[in-house]
Amino acid sequence: MVAAEDAGKIGVADRLGIEPGAVVQEIGWDEDVDDDLRAAVEERIGSELLDEDDDEVVDVVLMWWRDEDGDLADALINATTPLADEGTIWVLTPKTGRTGHVEPSDIAEAVSTAGLAQTSNINISGDWSATRLVSPKSAKSKR
Repeated sequence: MVAAEDAGKIGVADRLGIEPGAVVQEIGWDEDVDDDLRAAVEERIGSELLDEDDDEVVDVVLMWWRDEDGDLADALINATTPLADEGTIWVLTPKTGRTGHVEPSDIAEAVSTAGLAQTSNINISGDWSATRLVSPKSAKSKR
């Protein structure tokens, strides 16, 4: 039974493209976040998530974002500062019908303003969706 549970956890980290040993920063943590997703990522990377005040170069940013959190474009620009050249930002937003839902058009506008490229959207849990963002040069270099 434990093996199936572990496989499910690893599956979320796989779907987010998070590699073992990656440096992952978390922005926007609050009590409504998906703790199972956080645990799966920490298990995959073998360490705790960095918080938003850390200034290390990171491979992945997990940004929990809700409609009332402010200006997404500004937050994305700030999130790119510690991001490695080939790094990824995942914007995690509440699904449609949930408190704090962010309209896809608002995400697209903020992504454009921040100079990033949106590459995919996935459902990652019962309450959260994820949008993958990269720098435009990274998007072009992927095959």
